[in-house]
Amino acid sequence: MRIGFHTDAFNSAYWSFEKCLQWASDNDVHFIECGLIDGVSWIHGLGYQPHVALYEDPALLRRKMDRYGVRFSQVDAAYPLSGEDGPLRGVPYVLKSIAWAAQAGSPCVDTTDGLHMPAGLSEEKSMALMKRSYEKIIEVAEAHEIIVNIEPHGHFTTRPEFMARMLAFVDSKWLRMNMDTGNTFIAGQEPTEFLSRFIDKVSHVHVKDVSQSLADAVRGGQTGIAVSHCALGDGVNAENIKACLAQLRAHGYDGVLSLECEGAAGPMIEKSLAWIRATCRDLGIKLH
Repeated sequence: MRIGFHTDAFNSAYWSFEKCLQWASDNDVHFIECGLIDGVSWIHGLGYQPHVALYEDPALLRRKMDRYGVRFSQVDAAYPLSGEDGPLRGVPYVLKSIAWAAQAGSPCVDTTDGLHMPAGLSEEKSMALMKRSYEKIIEVAEAHEIIVNIEPHGHFTTRPEFMARMLAFVDSKWLRMNMDTGNTFIAGQEPTEFLSRFIDKVSHVHVKDVSQSLADAVRGGQTGIAVSHCALGDGVNAENIKACLAQLRAHGYDGVLSLECEGAAGPMIEKSLAWIRATCRDLGIKLH
């Protein structure tokens, strides 16, 4: 397996993407994940946002990343596709992201649904809407040979019965799942059971712990965590993460474990990096 991180760890630090590349290089981390911006944002333009805009040339960015010894594991285009504006705004965004990712050297594009049940739609109407959207998305993904992942993060995707239907929207090896240990847990699921059901579809993994206080306050009432304010190993999800890693090892998973935790409010991400390396060593997982 390989270790990476999502640059949203440094949202609150107002870092640029290049500063995240430097952090990766300094910490011997060679895979990175970031959000994609479709348009111009003043805060990004001033260098205060650690994500990448689609107007940035992907070939030149790839060349810059090579100098830091860092590659994309995934780019995040997770505009919620479950609402009525999913086809209008989400689908064009994802389609552009797929073509951009192919040039930037990212093997995966992340997608998801909305956190809440869309207003004005029934569950079946929302599912039908998403099915049409993913059919078009996967047509483009197959042409570019890019994996489109569905991440458990919302009303539908954190419920196994709906995730199973979504992963069957299209019969294609390019439609897969981004496992998230924190989102599944906070949604009231057992991460190990969720992973076990879909392990054949997993191509990318978000690793995040959950603090006791957050779990006590909202577990079962929320469907996702924007950024975990808990270092790996310090929360109530640590044993689930270890068990998930053991499952992935037994299944032969050789993809990226992408860390998702706060990076600016103290040394959480450095502590998380040390924990994941030690835990993988203890589990006999070879890291590349």
